[in-house]
Amino acid sequence: MTHIRDELLSDIPVIREVNSLAFERSDEADLVDLLRQRGKLLLSLVAVEGEQVLGHIAFSRVHLIPAVPGLDGAGLAPVAVLPSRQGQGIGSELCVQGLERCRQLHLDFAILVGHPGYYPRFGFQPASRFGLTCKWPVPDEAFMALELRPGALQGISGMAEFEPEFDDVM
Repeated sequence: MTHIRDELLSDIPVIREVNSLAFERSDEADLVDLLRQRGKLLLSLVAVEGEQVLGHIAFSRVHLIPAVPGLDGAGLAPVAVLPSRQGQGIGSELCVQGLERCRQLHLDFAILVGHPGYYPRFGFQPASRFGLTCKWPVPDEAFMALELRPGALQGISGMAEFEPEFDDVM
């Protein structure tokens, strides 16, 4: 049975491996390591079965430009599952529990750049519907937002910006 929990210090090398294997490159693993080293991970969860780490999800701060005082957002990136365990609901459970934890942290919204066929099941929709833009050249349907607090993005517009580590690594 899979269990979701906060990452432990002993999980760090395995988290790196899970991200590298899932994405078939090291960029996402490098990003997570850099965010962790700089104290910018808001939330880092792992999916475990027994003692084996099967998946990982990370959240870091997102800022809006122009800034909106009192509005706190999180960027969901990355979410990764070992290739041999993909398609078994592990990534979905990481997303569901991660987003719930973000609500418990009183975050107002979450954004991501991801597959438009996957993330709407969690309530994400194109961020442009909320008046948000992305500084990276990504398709409108791939840049998505979710209100964690109903109405949080009502009347808001601006550019959503992930932590600078994203530009450093990606």
